[in-house]
Amino acid sequence: MDTLVDAAIAFVSANRDWAGVIAFFFALAETIAVFSIIIPSTAILIGVGAVVATGALDFTPIWIGGALGSIAGSLFSYWLGWRYGPSMMRIWPLGKHPELAMQGTQAFARWGLTTILIGHFVGPLRAVVFLMAGVSHMNFPRFLAVNVVGATAWAWAIPKSGEIGGNVLLWIWNAVTGA
Repeated sequence: MDTLVDAAIAFVSANRDWAGVIAFFFALAETIAVFSIIIPSTAILIGVGAVVATGALDFTPIWIGGALGSIAGSLFSYWLGWRYGPSMMRIWPLGKHPELAMQGTQAFARWGLTTILIGHFVGPLRAVVFLMAGVSHMNFPRFLAVNVVGATAWAWAIPKSGEIGGNVLLWIWNAVTGA
C-alpha cells in the first residue's frame, strides 16, 4: 500500500498543473461507498500536503479539487443509497462487513446530521455514512448543506495536516543541518 501512496504522491508532484483535478478524483474515490475502503486517498492527500510544504505544489487547487471531489462522491453515495436502498448493504464489502452498516445506523441514531460531518473525518464511517443517509431518505437539502460544509472542511484539513507536518520536518531538517 505504501508503494501506491508514494507513486500517487509522485504523480501529483510531477503533474503540478493537474494537481487540483487529481485531488478531485482522489477525494471522489474517498467518499464513494466501497471505493473508500480500497483506495488510500486520505494518506495520498496528506502526502500531497507535505509536498505543498516544499513549495512544489500550491495548496488552493488541491483544496478546491478535493472539496468538489468529496462533494461529488458523497452525493453519488447518497444517491446510490436513495435509489437502491437496503440492497446496497448486501454488496461486497458491506455484505461481508455488516458492522460497517451497523456503525452508520448507530451514528445516525445518536448524532443525526452531525454524522455527515463526522463521516468525512472517520475512516470506517466514510465507507457507509453517505450511503446510509440515502438509504434512510435523509432530507436532501439538509444533507447537501451539511455535506458541503463537511466536504470543504475535510478537503482543507487533510492536505493542510500534511503541509503542517511537512513544515515541521523541514524546520527540524534545517535546524539539524544548519541550512
